[in-house]
Amino acid sequence: MSGSWLDEIAWTEDGLVPVIAQDHLSGRILMFAWMNRESLALTEQEGFAVYWSRSRQRLWRKGEESGHRQKVLDIQLDCDADVILIKIEQEGGIACHTGRESCFYRSLKHGEWQTVDPILKDPKTIYK
Repeated sequence: MSGSWLDEIAWTEDGLVPVIAQDHLSGRILMFAWMNRESLALTEQEGFAVYWSRSRQRLWRKGEESGHRQKVLDIQLDCDADVILIKIEQEGGIACHTGRESCFYRSLKHGEWQTVDPILKDPKTIYK
């Protein structure tokens, strides 16, 4: 997988780069994940987010089980070349495996993590 644009990224020792997925309309951060060279190249080629699952040690096409794919509209690299931001259109409006819009659904309030976003769809009906 050659490509000078991939060589410009400051990959971790594991060959990964952190990726932030942001809703292109609202600006809300929907999730954080990792990509390796192959998954980032596939994301650029296919136009849909492909991540590297560290727990499964394999490529993970977002939405492969849930149907909640992420259409990638823009891929941006930060000033240190060590974080990727993808601006996406979230299919189904759900990015989190808990059935919520965003993986960031808890806020620290008065020394406690409080859930601030509702479940939009029961995960049991999403993952069969």
